[in-house]
Amino acid sequence: MDIDLIFKALANPTRRQILEWLKNPNQFLSEEQCGGFNRGVCAGNIEKLGNVSQSTMSNHLSVLQQAGLIQAEKYGQWSYFSRNEALIQQYIDYLKNSL
Repeated sequence: MDIDLIFKALANPTRRQILEWLKNPNQFLSEEQCGGFNRGVCAGNIEKLGNVSQSTMSNHLSVLQQAGLIQAEKYGQWSYFSRNEALIQQYIDYLKNSL
């Protein structure tokens, strides 16, 4: 766990919003729209929610992925993203115990 990368990733409100969307995707997207959430949420749907360009959203997702906060899986030409709950819990525990 790289604390500095996590702090950097969480410093941006759009990236915090992405984590919220991934935590409860059914509050923001329909299952029909996404083909279910078993694989996570498709990058294209995250991009639509964020109302930003594809390159901007790609950068946000990359920063979150480098910090370890999200995971990506490729299915054909599509990338699906989900939260790394184990690392998020480890980060929360770190904050509770060190700050």
